[in-house]
This record gives sequence, C-alpha cells and structure tokens, in this order.
Amino acid sequence: MELNEQLETALNELRKNPERKFDQSVDLIINLQKFDVKKNQVNLFISVPHKIKEKKICAFLEVKNNNVETITKAEFKKYSDKKELKKLAKKYDFFIAQASLMPIIATTFGRVLGPAGKMPSPQLGILMNADDKAINELKNKINNSVKIKTKEASIKISIGKQSMKNEELIENIITVYNSVMKALLKGKDNIKNIELKFTMTKPQKIKIR
Repeated sequence: MELNEQLETALNELRKNPERKFDQSVDLIINLQKFDVKKNQVNLFISVPHKIKEKKICAFLEVKNNNVETITKAEFKKYSDKKELKKLAKKYDFFIAQASLMPIIATTFGRVLGPAGKMPSPQLGILMNADDKAINELKNKINNSVKIKTKEASIKISIGKQSMKNEELIENIITVYNSVMKALLKGKDNIKNIELKFTMTKPQKIKIR
C-alpha cells in the first residue's frame, strides 16, 4: 500500500474518535532504528506547503516594529533576571533578531534561550535589514516551517491541525518524512515506522516497508 493511502486511512481512523472541544494537533512520530543519537544529530528546518499554526514570534531589534512584538536593545536590561528570561522563553515559540545585536543577545538571553532551543539562528531567524518587508517575509517562512532536532530515537512533531483537510496534512507529512529520510545516514533503513495521532488519541501505526 502506498504511503499516501496509508496516511489517508490513518487520518480517517483518527477522525472516528470522539470530537473534542478544541482543534486538536495532528502529531507525526518518526521512530528510528540503528540510529545513534549521540553520533548522528539530525537538525533541520523544513518548509511545509501548508501553515501548521500561527507561531508566537518575538524580535530583538534596534527599534520597535509594528509587525512583530519587539524587545529593543534598551529593554535588554530588564532580562538580567533569570525568572524574567524563563517567562519570556515560555511566552514565545520563536525568536528572531537583527544581526548587529547577536553578540549582546547571546550574552543576555543565551543562557535560557540556548537550552530551550529558541536562540535566533542563521538558518531561520537572523535579519540583516529589519525593515517591514524582511520581517513579514521571515514571519511567513517561520509559520510555514517545522524544526526538527533529534534528542532520542524518535522524532515527534506537530504537523497540522485536525481542522485541516487530509490532503493538506498528507502533503505536510510527506514533505517532512522525505526531508528527514534524506538527512539520515542510512535513509529509509534508519526508519522503523511512523505513527500519526491527534492530541487526545492513541497513535495509528504506519508501516513503511
């Protein structure tokens, strides 16, 4: 059975579960095998065709910008307190920054944002020019991307919402699956199986061979 068909079947099965009062996340789990997490790190930003959710983005900029919640250089002092820093890291999904401020951002925010995996990164988060166009383009790119970093032999990510159409979810899943497969040393041989679930359901297993 083709992967697309299996995904379609799995999604239809998941939709038979009792309705919840909220729009559940659709989670993709890629279980790895013959994979040494310590030796082989997978660290990816993947652009997906359909927006998963509106992410909460915060920007470190020289001057305030109306398109994004901003923390200016003058306000950095406020975050010398670790409690404030932790609150900030919890409040936002993603941080972007003006390139010129990166050294001071690293010193001020690095100790909390670093371990949380939320430091602005060259892959997706550093702005050379902090003008409206650049900020809006970056925001769109972030909202249409997923970040994958292997910490264990299983990759779990939210791939969309229950309210999305099956075909949109499947396109997102296939995009992520193919990117992960390319990043793995042994490709498909490193993948044991994949699972699909909604926030409140048991997973549906999908065989890939």
